[in-house]
Amino acid sequence: MSDWRVPGFTSTGSKRPDALFGAATPDEVEGLPTRLTRASGCRVWDANGREYTDYVMALGAVALGYGHPEVNRAAEQAMAAGVVGPLPPVIEEELAEVLAMRIPWLERVRFLKTGAEAVAAAVRLARVATGRDRVLGCGYHGWLDWCQAGEGVPAGTRALYAEIPFNDVEASRRLIRDAGDRLAAVVVEPVVVIEPTHEWLETVRVETTRAGAVLVFDEIKTAFRLAIGGAAERYGVRPDLAVLGKALANGFPLAVVGGRADVMAGSARTWISSTLATEAVALAAARATLEVMVRDDVCGHLHRMGTRLLHGLHRLHRKHADLVTGVGGIAEMCFLHFASDQVSADVARGCAGRGLLFKRTAYNFVSLAHDEAIVDRTLNVLEEVLGSIG
Repeated sequence: MSDWRVPGFTSTGSKRPDALFGAATPDEVEGLPTRLTRASGCRVWDANGREYTDYVMALGAVALGYGHPEVNRAAEQAMAAGVVGPLPPVIEEELAEVLAMRIPWLERVRFLKTGAEAVAAAVRLARVATGRDRVLGCGYHGWLDWCQAGEGVPAGTRALYAEIPFNDVEASRRLIRDAGDRLAAVVVEPVVVIEPTHEWLETVRVETTRAGAVLVFDEIKTAFRLAIGGAAERYGVRPDLAVLGKALANGFPLAVVGGRADVMAGSARTWISSTLATEAVALAAARATLEVMVRDDVCGHLHRMGTRLLHGLHRLHRKHADLVTGVGGIAEMCFLHFASDQVSADVARGCAGRGLLFKRTAYNFVSLAHDEAIVDRTLNVLEEVLGSIG
């Protein structure tokens, strides 16, 4: 992989051949789908022209299916109008109004390009609102310094961040209380491999308020999938700030940080800005995506198709318990736990050889383009592959 012009093979880490297929050498990569040329609905075509049914769905960034015609038309109109300009586009405020109407706890919003940027903006706003520095997190919140450890991240920055355990009520309560009046924010992914308990979400909400800190829901994967308003809507626990992305614009680059008006007012006291945060193509795509989401009850469809897939994965687990040790995730975003990394790689490669892209780790995503017949064929392919390995 070191010979590629792009270090690490690709700029998106989770799309590397070793991440998708456990393939790390040129010989292992040979014959696998490594780069695509086209995507439509829930199907993609690789550089050799081979067709695949896809469940990676751009790492969850596409809920309507690739190249949805209404979203494409909205983007094409925005491109024809010039894409960007010296003034913010009218559609920026229009989209903000629509989001606030559909997700009432987003009293004010700011647009950015990536989830990592948006979560970092939420943390900055929390620090402005509280005058504090410490942050507790739960889940994956991007690659920026504030939440990362390891080489290249200053020790002083690392010291300001710690993690609370998902779904552990007592440990989460203790860590939030221990941080006390030093705590600026608690940032949680509301779904991490399994559903949250209501007790845990309520505990995080109550204890964050008690500490005088800001509760941030990182809804990058869950908004516009579990519900339009994400996990906050499904589980009935409201954060102070929420971060949305991925399926928001059905594959066009856009993210949102939004929430309580008083906390969002801090954007006038710090600097959160990006030249292309207000380019109109992604904003138009997001507005069109939201219209389709509401009209076609997309989240309902994702739940139905995801439930069909999830039940099938549980059947595979019971039948192939020597290879599959469990099922992770929820209906809208699920995956198999395998007995070993080698088994997971064998399954992913076997599926690819039969025209199926199915992630060996968290998560696989259904879309509006997946129907019952496609899900059933997918389960048949997985059954065949597991049978060939066993």
